[in-house]
Amino acid sequence: MTKRMAYFIGGSAARLLLLLAAVSAVSFVLLANSPIDPIDAYFANKTATAEQHALVAAYWGFDKPPLERFLLWAGNILHGDFGTSLIYRAPVLEVIGEKFRLTLLLMLTAWVLWGVIGFTLGVLAGMYRGSRLDKAIQGFSLLCVSVPVFWLGLLFLMIFAVKLQWFPLALAAPIGKLHEEVTLAEQLRHVVLPALTLSVTGISAMTLQTREKMIEVMGTNYMLFAEARGESLWQRVRRHGLRNILMPVVTLQFASFNELFGGAVLAETVFSYPGLGGTVTMAGLRGDLSLLLGIAIFSAVFVFAGNLIANILYGIVDPQLREGRGGS
Repeated sequence: MTKRMAYFIGGSAARLLLLLAAVSAVSFVLLANSPIDPIDAYFANKTATAEQHALVAAYWGFDKPPLERFLLWAGNILHGDFGTSLIYRAPVLEVIGEKFRLTLLLMLTAWVLWGVIGFTLGVLAGMYRGSRLDKAIQGFSLLCVSVPVFWLGLLFLMIFAVKLQWFPLALAAPIGKLHEEVTLAEQLRHVVLPALTLSVTGISAMTLQTREKMIEVMGTNYMLFAEARGESLWQRVRRHGLRNILMPVVTLQFASFNELFGGAVLAETVFSYPGLGGTVTMAGLRGDLSLLLGIAIFSAVFVFAGNLIANILYGIVDPQLREGRGGS
């Protein structure tokens, strides 16, 4: 391992630790001051005596001061214990693992959709700048970025699930089937509408970003020289254009993980998709502190990993950048 790589790994690890410490502290303070009382939410509409309230509070540790609770929770985290979910009565890591499996399928599908569709539309708009095609793509992108996710999800439900009946209304699998019996095709059929809803705003951002970079590349000297040599438009784009706009596109694509998490909450709520987004909503309404903190840490690691992958890919996509870093 070279010294440069050791510095990179060490710096990334230090930044991740600082990020997790900040996320943990801020999340705990916000949740501890939440107007939702987890004990009242625990009993819901059931009547309970003051003694029962005290017993439940002592069992879950809510009778301790906030600082002591945070230190106990942080100490358990260092030993790999994220606590037990108040709602599911199961270890937090097990709940996150089960729910994230479904959310990951949703996010990956949406991620691929907005990457492929957005990149393609952006390249076409940049190639034919000022044309009707360019104006149509820009109008479509601006329209998509201004449409609320929940409204678009309801619209997709009414058209494709209710009227046309091409896709199921909700859930992540057919009703009445065990998890082991559900095929990948059935899972994908249930995830199409939520993923399409989640990907719309990302497609818009990717399209507009790629268009601007493509316009910049089309006006460079080497593209003008290629045109003077007799290369066609598609040859110039394929040989010189795509390679030079790839790095900013990769940056935007891998930096979009935080948007995926935020949008997944709304998309999963609209489609009753039993993933991590719906779990966050339920945990917030029920005051499940351990589960919410676990999801916050997991989300921070996931977003950090996406940005780290983008940084690593910089050197692969652009060797000059790698050499420049090495020289510095």
